Amino acid sequence: MAKIKIRRFHSKREPQEVVQEWEVEDGATLLEGLSSIKCEKDPTLTFRSGCRSGVCGSCSVRVNSKEVLACVYKPEDGDLVEPRRFSNVVKDLVVDEEKSLGTLKSAKAWLGACKEGAVVEPEDEKRTVKQSDCILCISCYSACPVYETNSSFLGPFALTRQWRYVADPREAEVKEKIDAVQQNGVWDCTLCGECTLVCPQGIDPKGDILMLRSKSAQFGYSDPNMGSFGSFGLDF
Repeated sequence: MAKIKIRRFHSKREPQEVVQEWEVEDGATLLEGLSSIKCEKDPTLTFRSGCRSGVCGSCSVRVNSKEVLACVYKPEDGDLVEPRRFSNVVKDLVVDEEKSLGTLKSAKAWLGACKEGAVVEPEDEKRTVKQSDCILCISCYSACPVYETNSSFLGPFALTRQWRYVADPREAEVKEKIDAVQQNGVWDCTLCGECTLVCPQGIDPKGDILMLRSKSAQFGYSDPNMGSFGSFGLDF
């Protein structure tokens, strides 16, 4: 048996936080352990699950400060299980995803106007096939440290999806999409790579953001932070 700790939260009306310790079977997935606790020990424990096979992303949580899929991760003794960050907690391990999903709207991260007669070649499909594998677990959103100082940041979840459509040969309004990610977007990313490390699908938001920066430069944009360095004079 492995002993795990679960950080639990009550509803907004009764904001309380407690850490409880439970025993789960060795070799079982975290989701199986959570289900066992709920069915056999505490029916009030609240969490999300769906496919139970690492496909839907609904069971994503944080374990020891790293985002994982509960249906895939196998807990170890002493693990601390928490809800994802930067989203309002509904109850226990369930968070409200409205804000994270809203970043897609802010970034206009969808296929807009289509070029007449545009054809998607096999090479074009290969260019964005990995980004299309996103399972909406929003682990990258939770892992991003930029949200600690800028809650308006579009974030890796929206930006990597934006690149998927900017790179689509059918998209007729590429500049409009690039315009949408300039403020609180591509230049605010620190390129720390935390989003890439936690993606269960192997998507690389950091790399996609770099591609968006390159495309931004083609439209005349540049990193606004570079001007803050100014010129430095040295006196000897």
